[in-house]
Amino acid sequence: MGKALIIGCGGVGSVAIHKCVENSGIFKEICIASRNIEKCNALKSKLEGKSSTRISTAQVDANDVDSLVNLIEIFNPDVVVNLALPYHDLKIMHACLKTKTNYLDTANYEPEETAYFEYKHQWALDEDFKRAGITALLGCGFDPGVTGIFTAYALKHYFDKIETIDILDCNGGDHGYPFATNFNPEINIREVTAKGEYYEGGEWIETAPLEIKRSYNFDEVGEKDMYLLYHEEIESLAKNIPGVKRIRFFMTFGQSYLTHLKCLENVGMTSINPIDFNGQKIVPLQFLKAVLPDPATLGPRTVGKTNIGCIFTGEKDGKPKTYYVYNVCDHQSCYREVGSQAISYTTGVPAMIGAAMLISGQWNLKGVRNVEEFDPDPFMAALNKFGLPYKENFSPELVD
Repeated sequence: MGKALIIGCGGVGSVAIHKCVENSGIFKEICIASRNIEKCNALKSKLEGKSSTRISTAQVDANDVDSLVNLIEIFNPDVVVNLALPYHDLKIMHACLKTKTNYLDTANYEPEETAYFEYKHQWALDEDFKRAGITALLGCGFDPGVTGIFTAYALKHYFDKIETIDILDCNGGDHGYPFATNFNPEINIREVTAKGEYYEGGEWIETAPLEIKRSYNFDEVGEKDMYLLYHEEIESLAKNIPGVKRIRFFMTFGQSYLTHLKCLENVGMTSINPIDFNGQKIVPLQFLKAVLPDPATLGPRTVGKTNIGCIFTGEKDGKPKTYYVYNVCDHQSCYREVGSQAISYTTGVPAMIGAAMLISGQWNLKGVRNVEEFDPDPFMAALNKFGLPYKENFSPELVD
């Protein structure tokens, strides 16, 4: 049916590419592009012939708009799937504008020199994308991504009005290392060490990093401590869900992770400010990333499950209503299927589904959009089909 240019060949990219090949009825041809073409070629060799999807590869610098434009013009895709680092989002979006090509990413733009991420930089391009007659689909991973789809689904089918949303992200996996991150260490640590923030009563309320702690009993995982973080889907849901009164995001962390992180923070290793070392400038956090285990290598040794979902309260037919929708994903099942742990899997699968929605025309709103602005039903059906089935609870335990 269509063609996708996939930029990025790390853990998430590998999962998305596996799933594109599986969904060959939609993805007739894909091009895998990265600065490291050897990784692209290795994945092509592994997957070529598994289905009718044709696979090509290319080397590209995601920070070079002219190179991106050249590659897009040569391959002529229906959609560019950006699975590179968030620092590159705007460059890739500008390349898509120049070539009038649909765009998709899984995380919003974050300036490399500032540990704060927000949608304003990308939303500012809305009129440009509308004039070009194309779509930029933002945040189409799991969180953000499926959490927005869950919200749209809840509002469409179970609520007249949603009043509160609690997004709960639990990773009950164990990789056996004293300290490692399950996705890009630089992005992960910048996110966790930032100040917390949530939306309530039309205002943004800021907290100290990891200041607010709760515990929750997660289905198939068990009781876990979780901490309030700022996460980008709070911003888009506050904008797109009418009348919502409060939105919070919680993520689980083990004590070993937190102890190591605090030690690293105390000695300056999580800083993003360049320092002089042996006559050259280095960023401590980037150096730390280089010495930590690569998240793409964690698959074979990670056991346990993730549980990610949303708890809603609100009204239906004038009566109070609660609803919890979530996915449970097993690390080892993911590894057996695609050679990845569940964190990459739960991000890569929705990226493929979002690209399929754009290629097939099931989602066709123009401009810069977030996932909750579209019809959630075909996406929810695809989650069940492609490995991320959802579960529902109509009388969940609420978070205080």
